Amino acid sequence: MINAQQRMVEKEMCEFHYKQVIVFRSDLKLSKGKVAAQAGHAAVCASEEARKHQKAWWNAWINEGQCKIAVKVKNEKELLELQRQAKELGLPNSIIVDRGLTEIPPGTVTCLGIGPAPIDKIDKITGNLPLF
Repeated sequence: MINAQQRMVEKEMCEFHYKQVIVFRSDLKLSKGKVAAQAGHAAVCASEEARKHQKAWWNAWINEGQCKIAVKVKNEKELLELQRQAKELGLPNSIIVDRGLTEIPPGTVTCLGIGPAPIDKIDKITGNLPLF
C-alpha cells in the first residue's frame, strides 16, 4: 500500500527513468551521522557495481541527476531477502557490513544499496517499502 508521502515522491520523480534505492534496517538505532555514512557507503558501492556491470544504466542515471530513495525494512533477515531478490533480477547491489569502529559491533549488516537501475525493475522489489 502506497502512502501519501510516497505518492508525492513518485510525482517528483516522474522525469526520472533510473534510480538507486538505499534500504535500511529499522531495528538498528543509528545516529544521524552513522546513517549518513552508511548511506554513502551503499550508494558508492552499488553505483560501482552498476558502472562495472550495467554501464548503460549507470550512464543514464548519472545524466538524469542520480535519483536516490531511502526506504526501510524491519530487520537483517528482510534486508538479506531483498538482496537475494535483487541478485535474482540482475540488479546491481551492495550489502554494507560495518567495521565496528564507532557505535555498533563489527560485522553488523546495516543497509543495502540497489541500483542504479530502471525504476520499474527496482520497484518490483522495493516499491511497497516505507520511506526511511
